[in-house]
Amino acid sequence: MTEHRIIRLGHHGDGIAEGPLYAAMTLPGETVSGTVQNDTLTDVRILEPSDQRVAPPCRHFKSCGGCQLQHASDDFVAGWKQEFVRSSLGAQGVDAELRPIVTSPAQSRRRATFAARRTKKSAMAGFHGRASDVIIEIPDCKLLHPDLTGGLDIAAHLALIGTSRKAALAVTVTLSDAGLDVSVSQGKPLDGPLRHTLAQATEALGLARLSWDGETIAMRLRPVQRFGKADVLPPPGAFLQATRHGEAALCDAVKEAVGPAARIADLFAGCGTFTLPLADTARVHAVEGVPEMLEALDQGWRLAEGLKPVSTEARDLYRRPMLPDELSRFDAIVLDPPRAGAERQVAEIVRTDVPRIAYVSCNPVTFARDAATLVGAGYTLDWVQVVDQFRWSPHTELAACFSKPV
Repeated sequence: MTEHRIIRLGHHGDGIAEGPLYAAMTLPGETVSGTVQNDTLTDVRILEPSDQRVAPPCRHFKSCGGCQLQHASDDFVAGWKQEFVRSSLGAQGVDAELRPIVTSPAQSRRRATFAARRTKKSAMAGFHGRASDVIIEIPDCKLLHPDLTGGLDIAAHLALIGTSRKAALAVTVTLSDAGLDVSVSQGKPLDGPLRHTLAQATEALGLARLSWDGETIAMRLRPVQRFGKADVLPPPGAFLQATRHGEAALCDAVKEAVGPAARIADLFAGCGTFTLPLADTARVHAVEGVPEMLEALDQGWRLAEGLKPVSTEARDLYRRPMLPDELSRFDAIVLDPPRAGAERQVAEIVRTDVPRIAYVSCNPVTFARDAATLVGAGYTLDWVQVVDQFRWSPHTELAACFSKPV
């Protein structure tokens, strides 16, 4: 065992000592001891704790891999995430006003993917253990919305039906007003008997919908999600913001960023998280690479009342970004790309005079890269709103406003 001083936290939430050496569940300023294995400290003991160290609120924290930062105070985590965004921008030579962070409350996650496996006598479901394939049962999880915890028993029941003891199911459970929307992957191949058994399980378990490897097995009730004035039925397993609280904060930021724009392009639009609320006051063109998501968006818009026109376009914006002549007809652009960011699309945007851009990001590093391109082309980064809807994790999201004089 050797002693080490933790200097800072890495982007994955591990403490970093000289070396570098990585030590899970440690904080800057702490003196720790442990056994060095390659670049990792194991069997870590805290010799001198940080004054920001707190008792983890969840009894599963030490074994479960769902959270990384429950041992740190809320103020520390908020400041660390703000600094992560600030330093990412600074590395690209960009400065910005960072508004106070918006953090979703505990037990507000409306979507989770559980691992489920058969055992000798029954089945179990939970999250994978820290750096492990072992499944940890989490009956007292402090992340999940109380109505979502019922998905654990459902996942275990589906493991009895649809997997062997050698494999684990991935069971994505999403809250909807109609009940739980369950999408399963990594299970047995579908055949006639399995379809019949799963359909019976959908009824017996009271599920709104059950899907297996992307195919809907049964739908008792429509598990719609509300986006603005529209009710949208997402395709099985479709992306959804992790909490209603976080989605509302991002949506408010996007609306502020686009301002009074009358014509908006929503790029990487998904099922309409931003498109449909924006259509309350503006014409919106939604572009997304997954046609099924756009079909859900379009149907939701058609069934809603009082919305401005919404058009859709299925397009892979990584391979075929929208060009300046296509973008020039819009007053504002919304960007909400995956973690890789929107490098090629931003390269086309800077060749336009579109005056306002709302950029939503789940990766401060790629956001900072794209922000530097926009700023270098004459845009001003007016403000950044950091949103923490993945509480107690290193995951950081944000919304930002860019503007350019017309």
